[in-house]
Amino acid sequence: MDINGKGDSVDELKGLRITNLDDDDDENIAVDEDDNGEDEDDDDEEEQESVILGFVEKPEHSWSLLRQQFPSKAGGVPAWLDPDNLPTRMSCVCDVCGEPLQFLLQVYAPLVEKDSTFHRTLFVFMCLSMKCLLRDQHEQWKRHPDKQSRSVKVFRCQLPRANSFYSSKPPEGNATDKPLTPGAPLCNWCGTWKGDKFCSSCKVARYCSQKHQVMHWRAGHKLECQQLSLSPQSSDSNACHGGVAQIKAPKVASKSLWPEYEMKNEHESEYDTEMSGDEEHTDNSLIPRNKVDDTMKSLMDTFEGDGDKKSWASFQERIGKAPEQVLRYCRSAGSKPLWPILGGRPSKADIPICSYCGGHLCFEFQILPQLLYYFGVKNDAESLDWATIAVYTCEASCEGVGYKQEFAWVQLGTAINCPS
Repeated sequence: MDINGKGDSVDELKGLRITNLDDDDDENIAVDEDDNGEDEDDDDEEEQESVILGFVEKPEHSWSLLRQQFPSKAGGVPAWLDPDNLPTRMSCVCDVCGEPLQFLLQVYAPLVEKDSTFHRTLFVFMCLSMKCLLRDQHEQWKRHPDKQSRSVKVFRCQLPRANSFYSSKPPEGNATDKPLTPGAPLCNWCGTWKGDKFCSSCKVARYCSQKHQVMHWRAGHKLECQQLSLSPQSSDSNACHGGVAQIKAPKVASKSLWPEYEMKNEHESEYDTEMSGDEEHTDNSLIPRNKVDDTMKSLMDTFEGDGDKKSWASFQERIGKAPEQVLRYCRSAGSKPLWPILGGRPSKADIPICSYCGGHLCFEFQILPQLLYYFGVKNDAESLDWATIAVYTCEASCEGVGYKQEFAWVQLGTAINCPS
């Protein structure tokens, strides 16, 4: 990857960092205030951009996904970049049903333009309910209301090189790496959100919500509670749940989290000449190619007319170069998502401004439905499904403590992608 301006950390972090891909482009981003939407003929624009593809694979070592390694990962629990100033309580739940959101994936994507983004990670969470995702569709079409009810949320966190959580030196890339601070204790059930509630009996187990406390109690904490309250080491052990010596991944009681994967990155250009005979990138695939094709073909049931078919053909031709990809990253000026279908594309007016600095948002990456297969999500009417999830972030990556909420646009099937 092209990495510039970070001194002696360049070589060591090269394998970790996703950088702004237009460092040498001096052109300003053109802002069009017209409400004409994204032109259908703009599909070719992304063809000219340098796109980084994300692939998931089982990690060889559990320590490689801990926060001090600055990972990109999918499923399991988040590796919070700022371990103390986590998103607030209302930000942690689905705005439709009120249930705590589940971690989907995170992308480590530092920007080289300024020191405050030396470390930078984007986190995506979503509700498990397809009904809530359908409601989310209606909400995202509302033109910048004071409060949208969303079931998909994105958070951005960034830190300068010199910070209170990590050494300014690059990680060694092994189990000896440690964070400088323990971080906030996390929920014993989900391992995701801040555990700011105690079990009233043992005073040891922590929870992010009453819902997760009840689920943990029914799943076995009722029997463990007395033993925990009598153990002199329990409190200290739990305090490291976020942990100063986070050598091992935290134990999580919930069995409903998505399976955990490490995300590997490759430039899409590497696949331009590997379409047929080269099996280098498919031999290690976690799933057979025909299974990936089945996942993508499920979208065809929603097609309406020649426009969708043409859009799908263009999408499939591009994705077919590397069908196991689950993420496409491109933060270059003017970059756009690769839309599978015509219906449900946002206009420029549908993308809000940054709610913190008032600046423009720019497209940064999109999540493909192949990820659902890796997570073992069933392909039925009640299960989660999407055509693509496009993530837009503050163009200036404005500064601030903790986590800033960004914007996700979810494209579903044609029949349910129209404004209400």
